Order: sequence, then C-alpha cells, then structure tokens
Amino acid sequence: MNSADFLRVAADWSHWEAPPPASIPRSVSLPAELRSDIALIVQGVRRSGKSTLLRRLIDHYRLDPARCLFVNFEDPRLAPVLDHETLTLMVESFEADRPGECTFLLDEIQWVEGWQRWLRSELDRPRGRRFVVTGSNAHLLSGELGSSLTGRHHTVELFPFDFDEFRHARPDATLHDYLFCGGFPATAISPDRDLLLRGYFQDIVERDMRERVAARSTLPLRHLVQMLYESAGSEMSVRRAAAALGISVDTAGLYIEAAESAYLAMSCPFFAWSARKRMVRNRKFYPVDTGLRRVSVTATGQDRGKQLECATFLLLRRRLGQVFYWRGAGEVDFVVAGDRGPVPVQVSWGEPSERSRRAVDEFHAAHPQAAEPVFVSAESFAAGLPDLRPSGQ
Repeated sequence: MNSADFLRVAADWSHWEAPPPASIPRSVSLPAELRSDIALIVQGVRRSGKSTLLRRLIDHYRLDPARCLFVNFEDPRLAPVLDHETLTLMVESFEADRPGECTFLLDEIQWVEGWQRWLRSELDRPRGRRFVVTGSNAHLLSGELGSSLTGRHHTVELFPFDFDEFRHARPDATLHDYLFCGGFPATAISPDRDLLLRGYFQDIVERDMRERVAARSTLPLRHLVQMLYESAGSEMSVRRAAAALGISVDTAGLYIEAAESAYLAMSCPFFAWSARKRMVRNRKFYPVDTGLRRVSVTATGQDRGKQLECATFLLLRRRLGQVFYWRGAGEVDFVVAGDRGPVPVQVSWGEPSERSRRAVDEFHAAHPQAAEPVFVSAESFAAGLPDLRPSGQ
C-alpha cells in the first residue's frame, strides 16, 4: 500500500470535508488537553461507542477536522498491512499532505502488530503529533501498556450507555426499557435490538475471546459466558464451572480471563483488607450489559431484581473502578470505597428486606469503620444514585 492508497482509506473514515454527525454526550472523564507526549487510550467492549467518542473529541478539544486523521484498523482494505510500517506510512503520508500539527485517531489498534513500541517511540520524541487510540481488548490495552507505555498514556474506559445516556437517546424511556434493551447505543433505538445483541455476543466471543485463547471452537466459550451471566450476583466456583463444561480448571480460568479482557463479564471480588483473604474466596461476575444478558441466557435474564443488581454494579464499576461484595451469615451485594470508609450497598427492586438490613448490620459489626449503607431500589436508581466517589477522584 502506498501513500495515496492509504489516504483514500483514511478519507472514508475521517471528516475532512464535513463535520462529524451529532451524537449522544458520554459520561467519561477526559483529560483537560491532548498532549504530544501522552497518548489517550479509550478501551471498552465492542459496539459501546468508542468510534463515536473519537469523533466527539474533535469538537471537545476544538480540533481542526482537516488535520485529524481517523482510521479504523478493522477496515478489510488494511488487513494485509497491519504492522508498524503502516503506522509510519500513515503519519508521513498525512503530514506530507497536510503540513502542521496533526491529531491521529486510531480505532481498534490492537490488530496492528507492534503498535505499542511504535507509539512509545513517537511519544518519546514528541513532534506535535497527538495520538488517541481505541481497542476492544483490555489485555492488549492494559497489561501490554504497563511495560510499553509506562507514564505515556491516559486510559479511559467506555461502557454501554448508563440510564441517563439511554434517556438522551430515548427521552420517554423507563427503567424497565433500559434494563430490557441494555445500553449498547444501536440497540437503544432499534426494533431489531435482540438480533443485534445476539450478533454482538457471537462477534465478541469469536473475535475477542476465541482468537486470544486459540480455542478450536467457540462453543465452550459461549457456554462459559452464559454460565457467568446466569449466575450473576452469585459466587462462581471455577472448579465447578470446569466440571460442568468438561474442561480443566486451568482452561476454565483462562476462558474467564478472556471474557474479562473482552469486557463481556466483569468480576466482583470478596471485600477484605487482606489480599490473601480476597484471593481464596470465589468471585462474583456481572455482564457488561443487561440486554446482552437477557438474550444470552434462559428465563433468568427476565428477573427484574437481578437485572437491577447488574445495572447497579455497572454504574458503580464505571464510576469507581473497583467493586467488591461481602458475605458472612448474610450477604452485602456491593462494597465500595468512600471518604468515610467502605460503603455497603444493597439492591432490591422495592423496599429492602429485613434480611438485607441484617446483613448490613453484620457487615458493620465486622467492619466498625464502615460508612452508612446505601439501599438501592428501582425508584432510587431511576432518580439517580448518589455519587459515592471519594473526594478528589
């Protein structure tokens, strides 16, 4: 591929002649400025709106669209040349065509071999080039970044719509609509939402899980994710999952790690001050989207109380990063860090049960420094949960 060929591909993705189309504002915390020595990394599940967010950055940072090169590396025309040499061609071709300070918006960059080291070399020698990259695999965009781009990147996680964003797309939507449809942007307004969601599930398992673990079939991967979804909110035994699937414990653990890396499922570890105590306890898992869970499992996906618990986990996860659970004689659904100590969070569709209140009392007896509990109901979730983020976060 020569310079002219590459620019023709980039022209189809970029907005050199017309501004990006209008889109729903997203609730993400962005850095105050784009810098040539620090890359902005946007990672998250497929179809969550990463490409659209990239386009919104043009207006957010008041960039000149004519000097912003946007390219999606899943474009089939680029498949034969997915290596660092193409990245060099990209930069040189665009700057030769449009001299001056340029911004490069690189979508699904995980498919480009050697991109981390190439980007590190660019950031170590800043020349007015600003880079924003996205990817759908948390392993490639976190573990690898730890060694290749230490101190040279700012990471933003993007999830499907929260309830407020969903109501931007559908102003008359109810909480039931949100839990039923989920938050993937396209499914919020499409009559073919279930068809889309099933396609998303298959695509993520095939492209972001199977290719990573080199599995011969997607069947055990699909079954594992379905098990995680069906057991959402309950402790998951990797050993029992392995036995149910007829695979080794190590393989089951590898598949779960792949599901987490693909953002299909997210873990909720046991709350304890001791790392050893956390590690010996089973984790709970939650789906990245309530609509995706609904179409992927049996009738359990229709349980509105469980769906509300999943949505609450997602909201806490996107706001706070780390969410725990706790169990004694009773169970506290979630525990999060607060300014005044750990905050127990209980979720129920209506009024909290006496059992939920007793579990909170037991948690406070075990952790006297804990803060006041938060009881989440359908009504309080729809009205907006309090922001539990510690001050300064």
